Amino acid sequence: LVGTGLVSVAAIAGHDGSIWANTAGFNVTADEVKKLLAGFADPGPLRASGLFIAGEKYLVLKADDRSIYGKKGTGGVVTVKTAQSILVGLYNEKIQPGQCANVVEKLADYLIETGY
Repeated sequence: LVGTGLVSVAAIAGHDGSIWANTAGFNVTADEVKKLLAGFADPGPLRASGLFIAGEKYLVLKADDRSIYGKKGTGGVVTVKTAQSILVGLYNEKIQPGQCANVVEKLADYLIETGY
């Protein structure tokens, strides 16, 4: 994800909250993953109180059963749920939100096709 240059930092987590892979220093907690996972089923609490990723609060812009997007200042977050994982990609002011979303969503499509 980060290698594309269109995602500033990223993480892949299991539905149980375990972190499978992440950018060094980008510390998403198991509790944040579990709240994010619950948000795919019921986005109301995330819309009301915000989405927390690595201790940072994001305003939820879009939330459905596949993707949750958030914004903070000039950056933001794109999260996508697959059968077994959750992908989290952050973008900064140098990256267009749509470019980051496209990269994260395409990797999610690949993982879904392969059963993950």
